[in-house]
Amino acid sequence: MSKLTDVPKRILIGRALRSDRLGETLLPKRIALPVFASDPLSSVAYAPGEVLLVLSIAGVSAYHFSPWIALAVVVLMFTVVASYRQNVHAYPSGGGDYEVATTNLGPKAGLTVASALLVDYVLTVAVSIASGVENLGSAIPFVVEHKVLCAVVIIVLLTLMNLRGVKESGKLFAIPTYVFVAGVFLMIAWGAFRGLVLNDTMRAPTSGLEIKAEHQGLAGFALVFLLLRAFSSGCAALTGVEAISNGVPAFRKPKSKNAATTLAAMGLLAVTMFCGIIGLAMATNVRMAENPGKDLLSDGTPVGSGFVQDPVISQVAAAVFGDGTFFFVILAAATALVLFLAANTAYNGFPLLGSILAQDRYLPRQLHTRGDRLAFSNGIVVLAGAATLLVVIYGADSTRLIQLYIVGVFVSFTLSQTGMVRHWNRHLRTERDPAKRRHMKRSRAINTFGAFFTGLVLVVVLVTKFTHGAWVALLGMCIFYATMTAIRRHYDRVADEISAPETPTDDVIRPSRVHSIVLVSKLHRPTLRALAYAKLMRSDTLEALSVNVDPADTKALKEEWDRRGIDVPLKVLDSPYREVTRPVIEYVRGLRRESPREAVSVIIPEYVVGHWYEHLLHNQSALRLKGRLLFTPGVMVTSIPYQLESSEAAKKRARRRQEWSAPGAVRRGPVEKRASASSSNGSGGSNGSGKAPTKKG
Repeated sequence: MSKLTDVPKRILIGRALRSDRLGETLLPKRIALPVFASDPLSSVAYAPGEVLLVLSIAGVSAYHFSPWIALAVVVLMFTVVASYRQNVHAYPSGGGDYEVATTNLGPKAGLTVASALLVDYVLTVAVSIASGVENLGSAIPFVVEHKVLCAVVIIVLLTLMNLRGVKESGKLFAIPTYVFVAGVFLMIAWGAFRGLVLNDTMRAPTSGLEIKAEHQGLAGFALVFLLLRAFSSGCAALTGVEAISNGVPAFRKPKSKNAATTLAAMGLLAVTMFCGIIGLAMATNVRMAENPGKDLLSDGTPVGSGFVQDPVISQVAAAVFGDGTFFFVILAAATALVLFLAANTAYNGFPLLGSILAQDRYLPRQLHTRGDRLAFSNGIVVLAGAATLLVVIYGADSTRLIQLYIVGVFVSFTLSQTGMVRHWNRHLRTERDPAKRRHMKRSRAINTFGAFFTGLVLVVVLVTKFTHGAWVALLGMCIFYATMTAIRRHYDRVADEISAPETPTDDVIRPSRVHSIVLVSKLHRPTLRALAYAKLMRSDTLEALSVNVDPADTKALKEEWDRRGIDVPLKVLDSPYREVTRPVIEYVRGLRRESPREAVSVIIPEYVVGHWYEHLLHNQSALRLKGRLLFTPGVMVTSIPYQLESSEAAKKRARRRQEWSAPGAVRRGPVEKRASASSSNGSGGSNGSGKAPTKKG
């Protein structure tokens, strides 16, 4: 079985890496940008559309508010980026928001941040994949008809790529991310040139349609609420910003400086693309509606359920480049691909945060270990499983999934920036250097504004999105919080129980006596080996114990025992209900009650078989007994193995597996070098006549 699974594992994941090669997996800035910032960069493909969808409720007249909403998003983005630049310098260890909140606000605040981030990472994968499938589905009908299946397949492919390691996945994702960024900037520049210099009229495919407003003439509080809801939808452009602060250890040295530079580059690129697409959408008269079949009108008539509403970026590209042109196709393909790859931000953030939480005993310890490719494989698999579950439950519908989005990220934003304010206050109390104090005060001012602004946005998001699905994200956060609290409580309780005491206890005091019991069913070779081992132990008391299930077998056992003259007393327990486990357990407990300071050693002979199906035919009583005896204090259980012939065959198979190398498991060097080496060996090992060279002496 191991051999069968090793071949596909090496083909899919690659050759295992030594632990001392961890430094080779660190990322330069050019690779770190697409790895950690693909989510906020790709969100410009759907964030402008979400803004227009909300504004369309009030009709096309509300579209003139979109530049102001874009400006608010830009201010928020720059605020968050500036704040997180302080984070990566102050906390370069990779804990990010979790470490900041835990250190400065306490464990409960840190756990709240961790719960929010874990939920947000899962949603990042689900939303990005669903959005990418919908973009791809506009060109390929099969994808639309099988959205869930295609989304699950893409999640599996992304999981395999990330299991190969951060650096390799980064190289795979860098090209489409940079093609997408270049395509969007080219579209913005060419659209601006056509509109401002050539005075061309650019029209989106939906520019001739009208919008049927659900609520016309909104004013006062209703209008403010609508604008706040549109702003909260546009804030989807900020998701993933925190991933860089969580991934500082993955950068090359100087880690903090490189992470801060990558943050600044990501923020500048994201806001420029977001504003450019919003501006071109206004210039080309893009029309969007939450229910396009009913609310989009052509000559006063609804366009019908068969109408396909393309994303804003696709409509703008069609207006600027022309529908079906080379640049339009390239940008459409890059957009769909980068939306899939945007999930990679979560694939790097979730396992790393999970590893830190596991180290702090809030998650299972298995999440802290690295896999064959030095990636946190268990965390990657857990993330893929959770995202797949969400995609299946919500039918890979990005409109439904995005309502759950961004709640968690703003919870972490707010608590993180509040923690940074306390961080600077604590250091200012002890710092006396005027230059450093000025720097700390400037950083504190940035984080204070960031905490206030992100807290305000969090309130807006909760108010405007709670009934639209945000409550599901909050429920997920509560579940994560409760689960991690329970795990930490369990680990703490176990640590307390097994900690070495300062004063002598029953665990360290030598038992007064050792009473050894050899369990016997029949007198055969395994039993004789167990008896020989028990005699070697030199126990104070040694006896053999059998359970009378079949009187004829028990009588035959006694006769054979006496005939062989075995010098170990045989005790037989009656079992009127033909049970084996209970009489043995009761007998052992009786010994413990009579002599509490006496240790009881139960020795069980077992067969060792070579095939999995043979396990079903042997050792079942021994397994049940061991399982019950483990819960009996003061009892030690020893298994005496007896290897059958099939186990010897299994040993030979295991030896062959050790000598066998899976494809890619051993690096053999370039073909040319191997060829030259073999030719030199051939020339040295042969005299040209087919005979081995002789040594003259």
